[in-house]
Amino acid sequence: MTGRAVRVLAGLSVLGALHAVLNVLLLRRPPVDPPPVRRPVTVVVPARDEEDQIGGCLTALLDQRGVPDLRVVVVDDGSTDGTAAVVGSVPDPRVRLVRAAPPPPGWLGKPHACATGAAASADGGDGVLVFVDADVRLFPDAVAGAVAVLERHGLDLVSPWPRPLAHGPAERLVQPLAPWLWLTTLPLRLAERSGRPSLAAANGQFLVLGRRGYERAGGHAAVRGEVLEDIALLRAVKRSGGRGVPIDGSRLAACRMYDGWPALRDGYAKSLWAAVGGRSAASVAAAIGLTAVWVVPPAAALAGSRAGLVGWLAGAAGRAVAAVATGGRVWPDALAHPVSIVVFDALVARSVVGRRRGTLTWRDRRL
Repeated sequence: MTGRAVRVLAGLSVLGALHAVLNVLLLRRPPVDPPPVRRPVTVVVPARDEEDQIGGCLTALLDQRGVPDLRVVVVDDGSTDGTAAVVGSVPDPRVRLVRAAPPPPGWLGKPHACATGAAASADGGDGVLVFVDADVRLFPDAVAGAVAVLERHGLDLVSPWPRPLAHGPAERLVQPLAPWLWLTTLPLRLAERSGRPSLAAANGQFLVLGRRGYERAGGHAAVRGEVLEDIALLRAVKRSGGRGVPIDGSRLAACRMYDGWPALRDGYAKSLWAAVGGRSAASVAAAIGLTAVWVVPPAAALAGSRAGLVGWLAGAAGRAVAAVATGGRVWPDALAHPVSIVVFDALVARSVVGRRRGTLTWRDRRL
């Protein structure tokens, strides 16, 4: 590659880092001492074979401060382990166990479980719906803090990004990429104000919506067949005239999404093919673009290119900024950012191939 091309790509890396800094400054953050929530809150926890996780999740949910009208609906989505028994052993009337029927044709499991949980609790239309994955641990002010941002800024959906917990090389390389990516590429204020569905980032680990906005968007029925139902739900909210945006959730929750390389590999394989507009070709094109900007300059730096070194350091700086903003690990992980992109490329390739062959599954269900 020519020196001019390396300089251009390094320049894009610098611009990405500067945009991440701007987004961190603009990122909506919950108040340190949120006011009490005056609306009824229903927390829906979709759970399929979550015996090891659901107890800790419920303990954290029932410890929420400033939420006097709190109900927790755990949706047992066809579990074959002791998930239901763990939920049934919780001696708190605020917790309700609902067993989901098998997903109807056209529905994927998680959207169907979330829709089942939302329908199981009527709140007169003025309540708040919170969707939490079983592996998420909310901190005591999580729900009140997220609702405060939702109401203060007149939003219909907020997606507090939990602090990523990553152990081992694979998790540390891959898990921080999602928040880095939207902080680097998504103009947050424009995305918040714009009705364009393409300007959307969300994390289904922890979603907070007003009931009216959720129902106006069609609820999870509107995203019934979407493998990335979280982003699809935000897009449905936007199409219905609502507004939503990711917010800082590092002081609200933490999550270890995958435990080790096999779980991480299979978890990302199920969805990366749909990461850009729901199309495999677009996801491949995005991976090529990421590689050009954040792998080519570091490779050139190893061959003695000063411009390449600038691009490498800019990429590391952007990664470090994102880590600080989301509660992730900064050093020395940020320097390995080019390796993270290469691993991401491999995961995208695996996902696209699996999609084309029709072999993708998740939790023993074909996608």
